[in-house]
Amino acid sequence: MFHHVKELQFNVRVSKPDPRFARLLLEQFGGSNGELKAAMQYFIQAFPCKRAYPDKYDLLMDIATEEFSHLEIVGATIQLLLTGVNGELKNAADTSEIMQVMNGTAGKESYIHEAMVNPQFGVLSGGAPILSDSCGNPWSGTYINANGDLSVDLRSNMAAESRAKIVYEYLMQFTDDPYVKESLQFLMTREIAHFQMFEAALETVQPNFPQGTLQGDPRHSNKYYNMSNGEEMRGPWNEGISTKLGEEWQYIEDPINHVRDTEGLATESIEGTDRTIEEVAETDQELGQERKEEISEAEAASPLQWNAYS
Repeated sequence: MFHHVKELQFNVRVSKPDPRFARLLLEQFGGSNGELKAAMQYFIQAFPCKRAYPDKYDLLMDIATEEFSHLEIVGATIQLLLTGVNGELKNAADTSEIMQVMNGTAGKESYIHEAMVNPQFGVLSGGAPILSDSCGNPWSGTYINANGDLSVDLRSNMAAESRAKIVYEYLMQFTDDPYVKESLQFLMTREIAHFQMFEAALETVQPNFPQGTLQGDPRHSNKYYNMSNGEEMRGPWNEGISTKLGEEWQYIEDPINHVRDTEGLATESIEGTDRTIEEVAETDQELGQERKEEISEAEAASPLQWNAYS
């Protein structure tokens, strides 16, 4: 049950109208890394958690709901930046008034140029936010990442918060309005907070690496293939011990001959790790059963109902 509170989570203010920045800000309204994408992604991810992982259901629904409030903040900011546009567009008989809102002829010409790039924003919306990115591409459900596995979804969310954070960081470079920057700073900071929440939640899912249930073939999990000619670059991604599985990286300097010598990796040997194929198969079976029981036990209640109302 949603209940809309009319006061915004953060007080939105602008110094003066700025239609050009309003268009840029659409990126966080209906763009691929925007607030609606985040809200819908976490909202959808929450459903399979309701019974088996009610704490994660609560987390995802809480953050999804906050993201809807952030969408409202972005929409309100866009509307204030478009102050005057909607009303003057209604005054169809007097074209001089709209030029005043656009800061004269040059401003109007600039607005027309913006309309050529994103015609829907000015021509169809009449000076109101539209559910698109800054180039006029409509919001799409294809932006959503929801895979029904917590170890995958929480990592997707950490990536989503990272991308949204950097977009706000970039946006702040395109406005001099201190009030707008204040709002963007708040929204950016909440991305940082949400990243940490998802990261902490992921740590409560154990084991959580590799993602999902199956553990991966030890013949291939620590091989690094030098797939480019020129100077060889080495680092903790291809030498030393791997960060999660604790295996020693095996650097394949000549991948072509290596593949030929192993008959297309069919005779590849296990090197640099204590894991065996037999142990992996056993772990796959045990962890698969454990995950199945977690969900099955949570769904065993009868009759099936979403809530128990008091």
